[in-house]
Amino acid sequence: QVQLVESGGGLVQAGGSLSVSCAASGLFFTISNMGWYRQAPGKQRELVAEIASDGSTNYADSVKGRFTISRDNAKNTVRLQMNSLKPEDTAVYYCHVYLRRTILSDRSEYWGQGTQVTVSS
Repeated sequence: QVQLVESGGGLVQAGGSLSVSCAASGLFFTISNMGWYRQAPGKQRELVAEIASDGSTNYADSVKGRFTISRDNAKNTVRLQMNSLKPEDTAVYYCHVYLRRTILSDRSEYWGQGTQVTVSS
């Protein structure tokens, strides 16, 4: 069983900073991409940032220059540092990973339970 446990998030004023972290646990062979998605009320879930196992990153245009994603491959964790937050960043943030359960397995995706980030104006 693979679990993604998220932490962080909360309430902050516009212009402030928050971080969210996610730890993957359970039995698996390797993790490839790790990332964060978000979903605001009435909107579709969207990619915020993702990071590959080699450290290469991809960001949504709306967060470039403000958010930074990082990972610790030894600890199977991914962190999203969010600076200069705006009210439009308010959403539930979901951790997402692609991993292989065994050396012979295809890649599977897993989601965290979500953590709320609220930015007040």
